[in-house]
Amino acid sequence: MVEKNELIVKINALLAEEFEIEERLIAPEKSLMQTLHLDSLDRLDLVVLIEKYFGYKFTGKDFANITTFQSFYDCLYDRLKTIAAKTP
Repeated sequence: MVEKNELIVKINALLAEEFEIEERLIAPEKSLMQTLHLDSLDRLDLVVLIEKYFGYKFTGKDFANITTFQSFYDCLYDRLKTIAAKTP
């Protein structure tokens, strides 16, 4: 299992590249949707990106509680931690 800080660095680099924004614009307290200018199609791209690189597929229920980058990091980290705990 990757450390949370490492995960955040990887996520930020992926998001900056995928959504063509400067990495410096990504901050824990900022709005994920507004900063990345996500519409419904872009949100699908985000789900596919996370599944491709981390093996977890976000659901609509996951996104219900995600507003900031910090809540995104926390959600993904918690899900990956749960998956790792279940893996023998």
